[in-house]
Formats: sequence, structure tokens, C-alpha cells
Amino acid sequence: MKHLSTAAVALVILFSACSGGSQKSTETEKEKNRFTGAKDEVKIMTLDPGHFHAALVQKSMYDQVDSVVNVYAPDGEDVVDHLKRIEGFNTREENPTSWEEKVYKGADFFEKMIAEKPGNVMVTAGNNAKKTDYIFKTIDAGINVLADKPMVITPEEFPKLEKAFRVAEEKGVLLYDIMTERHEITTLIQRELSQLPEVFGTLQLGTEEKPAITKESVHHFFKYVSGNPLKRPAWFFDTKQQGEGIVDVNTHLVDLIQWEAFPEVILSKEDVEIVSARRWTTDLTPEMFKKVTYLDEYPEYLKKDVDGDILKVYSNGEINYRLKGIHAKASVIWNFVAPEGAGDTHYSIMRGTKCNLEIVQGEKEGYKPQLYIEATEVDPMEFAGSLNNAVTGLAETYPGISVEKIGDKKWVMNIPDKYKVGHEAHFGQVTEKYLQYLIDGKLPEWEVPNMIVKYYTTTEGLKAARQ
Repeated sequence: MKHLSTAAVALVILFSACSGGSQKSTETEKEKNRFTGAKDEVKIMTLDPGHFHAALVQKSMYDQVDSVVNVYAPDGEDVVDHLKRIEGFNTREENPTSWEEKVYKGADFFEKMIAEKPGNVMVTAGNNAKKTDYIFKTIDAGINVLADKPMVITPEEFPKLEKAFRVAEEKGVLLYDIMTERHEITTLIQRELSQLPEVFGTLQLGTEEKPAITKESVHHFFKYVSGNPLKRPAWFFDTKQQGEGIVDVNTHLVDLIQWEAFPEVILSKEDVEIVSARRWTTDLTPEMFKKVTYLDEYPEYLKKDVDGDILKVYSNGEINYRLKGIHAKASVIWNFVAPEGAGDTHYSIMRGTKCNLEIVQGEKEGYKPQLYIEATEVDPMEFAGSLNNAVTGLAETYPGISVEKIGDKKWVMNIPDKYKVGHEAHFGQVTEKYLQYLIDGKLPEWEVPNMIVKYYTTTEGLKAARQ
């Protein structure tokens, strides 16, 4: 017994030593990943930048970010086009940037990045086929990740993304996606007004036919970015590589629904109930395909989606669902090109017990988003007083905003142009926020669980739409 007791004690000591060493190692790893806000301490590695969003992160310079950026990508047009965009920022007349791109091109680009690890933040915006796997392995290597949406495009890969968030917590690194639409001014003010009971009341429960909150987005394959026609890679039209619209752009819409309807509330997957979902194609002629890709014919991997000579892309999708009992709808549509003078457009409505808050971006609005407030079951005079008081209060945060009556029960928000910075500028705003989170050493406590819920909603929506 004495001999066994001694052995047991030895095992306990050994186990304690190993556990202590492991805990100490984890703490040391977390300490290595701490940021102070010092100049140039953030060193970016850009992975396979096949989407123009990768370049938009670098449209501005940041004191905290080193001007040397290491790019790892397969050889081909995607990386060439990315470097041209960065060069365009560096050589523009107004506020030129001064990025220095160090490029590795090869089939083993990802393995090379992990082995060399010259940076501490990986930025990824490109082909989504392997993005979830790249994110997980980068996080597992102890590298922070700033990812363009979507971070996952299939229900099968969703568990890996969940695991990536758990590993990020263990490693003391931050995984964050680029939600630019939170910075659009009409959306910001819609959210602010929805939180004022004297104006909005409370969010209705809604129905499937008349959701309490609706977000709709119309995008276009042919468009201009930084003043130039956008050339899209052919793989962008392959839903196995880009993802269907219901899990791609819809990421933004589901995010906004959560962010506006339940601000800073920690959500869970159990809060989501998919009611219905559907998907449909945008049909492109060979001439349309050539105009946006500069290619004379469809690559072999797109032939599966060609009917006759028409390329049928499942870029459109809609999810009707309940979130904590509130009916919501997120819908995305892709057309080939926008009407003259228009671009990508956004529509949103939040239905309250006192008023509706509606963002419209149609021809009447000159294709610029306008926020309308329409009183419902309330006394119009009393409501007008509450609304004017609320806007006076909001003007302390957003100087210059005002509200104008345009009907018996309807008003429009007048918003100064200085707040309408545009989609491209929002990438810098998101990056600035992420840099602050790196200094804080953490994201807001609701961000990670709500990112998980967001991608659960989109991937479950896709699953339902395919049934």
C-alpha cells in the first residue's frame, strides 16, 4: 500500500507539473498576442486576395499597422488585380497610401504563410471554397483573423467555424468578420430610433407575410469600384467557390437584423427558427459573362450550371425566420447591371408599436438611402412632439441631422452629406474598430456568440432552401 501511495503521489506531482506547464504555455501565448496600439505593431498578411474587398482594407493607412504587407496567394490574375488596386491607392493624387507589398506566389501559399508567419493579423477576402478551413488553421497557429464575409458557405463546414471561435478564445486571438453595413448612416439612425420607446414603442412580433423586420439587398455583377469597372474572377459565379447568395450577401442582412432588433443581446442558436427559405438563379448570357470577366468562354467548372449557352447562378435567396419569437426576413437579389445612376441598393423596415422605420433607396430617392418615419396607432400631434425631441437628442451625436414632415403621419430624416461616406470607406471604419479590439484584447461579449448565430442562420437557411 505504501508503495502504491508513493506512486500515486508521483503521478499527481507529474500531472500537476504538466498541467501547470500547459497553462503557463497558454498564458505565454496569449501574452505574445497582446497589442498596445504602438506604431506599426500590427503586421498584416493578406491571404489569396481574390475579392476586391481585400484591397479596400488598405484604402487608408493606419498608424498601428506596418506599411509592409505580406501577400500569400496562388499565381494568377486574382493576385495581379489585387496588387494593381493597391498600386492605385499608392499612386492616387489625393491622400496616396504607401503600402509595400511583399508577395509569395505558389500552390503552397497557405502552408508558406503558416510556416513563415511574418505577421500577426491575417486578412482574407477571396475564394470561399476553403475559407473556413483557412480561418481555422490560421487561428490554430495563433494568428488573428479579419475576414470578409462569408466565413462559411455550407452547413457541413459550420461546425468547423464554431470550433475556430473556441480555439481563438484558447489562443487569445481575435476572429472577426467585416460587417461594413453597420456603419451606413441611415441604418445607424434607424437603430437609434428603434431603441426609443417614446418614438418606436416596441418591435412587433410580425408574421411570415408581414415580418417585424425586413432587410432586402440588390447587388449587381457589373459595377464600378474606385471609379473603375470591376473585373470579377470567373470563380465568383461558381456557388461551390463563392457560395450562394443566401449565405453570401445575406450575411450582412442577418447581421443587421440581430444588431438592430437585439442590440448587444447575447443570442444562441436556439433563438433561431427557420420558417421558410427559397433560392433562384440570375441568368447570364455569354456576352454578359465576358463583359464582367473578360473571358470568351465559360471555364470547365461552370459548365455544370450552363443551360444551352445561359449561365444560371444561384445568387438570389430569401430566409424567413423567427429570432427570439420575432418574425424576420432577409433577402438578396443579384442583377447584372444597375439602372442608370443607380448602384447596389438596400431596403429595410422595422415595424414598431408606434411607428415604422423604413429605409428606401429607389428612383424617387435618387438611389440614395432615405430613412422615413411613419406613425401608426398613435396621435400624430403627440407623436410629432416625441419625434422632434428624439431627433434633437440624436443631433448631439450626429450634429446637423433633422426631421421633416412630408405627410399627415410621415416624416423623412435629413442627413448631412458628411455622414454619407460610402461603402468603400466603411472598410476603413471596420478596420479601425478591429484595431481597437486588438488593443482591448477582446471583442464585445455579444459579438462571438452572435457571429455564430448569424452563420447558423444563413447555413440553415440554405439547407431549408435546397429541400
